[in-house]
Amino acid sequence: MNEWWRGCVIYQIYPRSFQDSNGNGVGDLAGILNRLQHVADLGVDAVWLSPFFTSPMADMGYDVSNYKDVDPLFGSLEDFDQIVACAHQLGLKVIIDQVLSHTSDHHPWFAESKVSATNSRADWYVWADPKTDGTPPNNWLSIFGGPAWEWNTSRRQYYLHNFLGSQPDLNFHNPEVQDAMLDVLRFWLERGVDGFRFDTVNFYFHDKQLRNNEGLIRQSNRPEINPYEMQVQTYSKNQPENLDFLKRVRTLMDEFDAITSVGEIGDSLRAIELMADYTKDNDKLHMAYSFDMLGPEFCAKHFRSKIENFQNGAPDGWPCWSFSNHDVMRHVTRWADHASSRHALAQQTIALLATLRGTICIYQGEELGLPEADILFEELTDPPGIRFWPEYKGRDGCRTPMPWEKGHAPNGFTTGTPWLPVKLPHAALNVEGQTQDPSSVLNFYKDILGYRRTRPALVTGDIDFIDTSEPVLAFRRIQGRDAQLCIFNLSNTKVKVVVDDVKKLTLSPLSHAASTTCAHSGCEKLHMEANGFALFDIPPQITKLPNVEFKPKTQLQPA
Repeated sequence: MNEWWRGCVIYQIYPRSFQDSNGNGVGDLAGILNRLQHVADLGVDAVWLSPFFTSPMADMGYDVSNYKDVDPLFGSLEDFDQIVACAHQLGLKVIIDQVLSHTSDHHPWFAESKVSATNSRADWYVWADPKTDGTPPNNWLSIFGGPAWEWNTSRRQYYLHNFLGSQPDLNFHNPEVQDAMLDVLRFWLERGVDGFRFDTVNFYFHDKQLRNNEGLIRQSNRPEINPYEMQVQTYSKNQPENLDFLKRVRTLMDEFDAITSVGEIGDSLRAIELMADYTKDNDKLHMAYSFDMLGPEFCAKHFRSKIENFQNGAPDGWPCWSFSNHDVMRHVTRWADHASSRHALAQQTIALLATLRGTICIYQGEELGLPEADILFEELTDPPGIRFWPEYKGRDGCRTPMPWEKGHAPNGFTTGTPWLPVKLPHAALNVEGQTQDPSSVLNFYKDILGYRRTRPALVTGDIDFIDTSEPVLAFRRIQGRDAQLCIFNLSNTKVKVVVDDVKKLTLSPLSHAASTTCAHSGCEKLHMEANGFALFDIPPQITKLPNVEFKPKTQLQPA
């Protein structure tokens, strides 16, 4: 069995912002093709392409109007075929987004469904009668603001939309809808893709009875910025029927060789539990990820608990971890309060991600240490950003174009006007300049991913956490005779920790730490820089794995 996806490194490409080839200011497939060598040079194993399908672009391609074609804005099916061929020549797998939970209201299926309650696709979407007072059938809310129901005059019914009103939800309780989606997947599998990233994979089914969601018990009486976060979405998503459909998806994928899947779990309360449910037993998703490591928490307890909770819930499941993507603030900005510098944080976080157990995903621009771009209101394109401004500024700040060349914006991304601006802090972090700088974040990414690739323990090994006090996170990775000791100082001050037999271990030169032996006590200490980390090879002759001790309120005060 070819399980190349276990422990692999995936690079997410957001097509609009990767490379423009025709000067219209929007990235496209031909531009991706021209820049694939950059991705291969990083040392990753696969690329994940965000949606490039036919779409009116109300939600930047996550509102699909034709699942089996490329939007002319991005190119053609022939362009896509060239990407697959080139990627495979470079040793890269190709994973593509699949947005199955909803379509665009421009999709022919919806155009037919909304005409009447008796046509052949009348039940392909989630329709419901109004209450006697004309209000929606229940209290479900849209993630993008307002009720999750939109009135349609021709049917005189409401339809469900978990996102924009122009993104009607499909009715997966209808077997014909399931069959249609499996047909879409088969189309792309036969075209040579190596896997799928499933958008909002826990949203496919809704409660047939349309029962109201309960309010979330919160510590504060002050309303949330987005009212969606004030409900427990018991009935609008996370339905048990999801698991049966995912088994059908897996059966289809198993007809093809070496295919993988990774699902996006969108839930703020039960994400790790759902990740486990959706990946265990080897008959549903191959992998899943959630937003649990894409939030503001940055401490040893948080990272450890998420990994251990997943492993306890699905010992045979497999996670996919990431720190940034196209939906969240870039992590070097999100975690800036814990950083001595952006450069140090960027290097520490990829060292941490590269040593965690699971598959890892890197979002384009992370390898440059890009911060969140400061987007003005008049520059916004993202619907929730426009709706909830300024308390929530939307997702455009993490979606700005890649800066490729030295000089002024747009730094080689386009010869025209980019769809989002390239800000000065990004222009200074361009690929060309960082390639020429041995100490750059870009070159560190290449080094650390190369280090991971040569250590079996880091790719598929077990993980064993060591009890330490904050801000130190320590764990061992073990695969057969290969063993690694990984220690991280998740703070912006220096610390010293005690490491057993530290002089018998081999400290990687990539580490931001140094070891010493105290002459008066013989105590072996590791001096860790702010946002420092230490990666050790544990020689096979050491049968008792080293321990790490850090107790900030005893003799081991921060340095």
